[in-house]
Amino acid sequence: MKESKFAHITKVHPCFNEKMHDKVGRIHVPIAPKCNIQCNFCTRDINKCEVRPGVASRVMTVDDAIEHVRKVTGEMPISVVGVAGPGDALFNDETFEFFKRVGEEFPELIKCMSTNGLLLPDKADLIAELGINSVTVTVNAVDPEIGKEIYSGVFYDGKMYKGEEAFKILSKNQLEGIEKLAKKDVVVKVNAVLIPGLNDEHIIDIAKEVKKRGASLMNVIPLIPLNKFKDYEKPGCAQISQVRDAVEEIIPVFRACTQCRADAYGVPGKEDKHLDMTPASHY
Repeated sequence: MKESKFAHITKVHPCFNEKMHDKVGRIHVPIAPKCNIQCNFCTRDINKCEVRPGVASRVMTVDDAIEHVRKVTGEMPISVVGVAGPGDALFNDETFEFFKRVGEEFPELIKCMSTNGLLLPDKADLIAELGINSVTVTVNAVDPEIGKEIYSGVFYDGKMYKGEEAFKILSKNQLEGIEKLAKKDVVVKVNAVLIPGLNDEHIIDIAKEVKKRGASLMNVIPLIPLNKFKDYEKPGCAQISQVRDAVEEIIPVFRACTQCRADAYGVPGKEDKHLDMTPASHY
């Protein structure tokens, strides 16, 4: 069987290959605090206790982040370095400065980032130029009737949009951006948050659409009830498994996600840490 052109990434990326999840590590650097959309299930925060996306102990400077990568790669097996927030990676210029410096000092590391996808069409060329190997895009709907219930607002081109209009801008850019990245040989993984009673039966449609646009992998993650969705029920294991099984008929599914913090580092399935274990005074 012919090997995928992305095999060199998926073989050693703990967020793409379940067999590597407890063998090699990744570093998330929290250098991107600003966000340009409001998800109704998201509350970004600076704290030391919650284990979820959108949370970090602090926001690092690019200099601090580079020093952090130096330190951690000297202590444990690391294959990937990424920017995952606590806001949106593409909405913060520090992301691009960081990846430029990582490419110069740590060329052996896989570079990845996660994004809501709003700025993907605008930034796809720069992503490819910087040698960012993989991008995770969170796509929670492709139907405006569902999407308008998930997002409160979108800030784009200097203007705030609300409701269905906001979602249509976001969705258009997500799908166009995925397609553009795939054509540039950037590996695209799509995260979808499973929200019971809202998009649980719709995720199969997301899978079909993102597969068509060139995504290589999908990750269905359970809702963490927060913000406007704090009273929603968290999906159970059986429901998550059922949706993942259905999605896997269309596109490969990653099943070992631990919904990491924006400052997580280490080996996800074994020796995992975050920045409250690394005092700011160290840098």
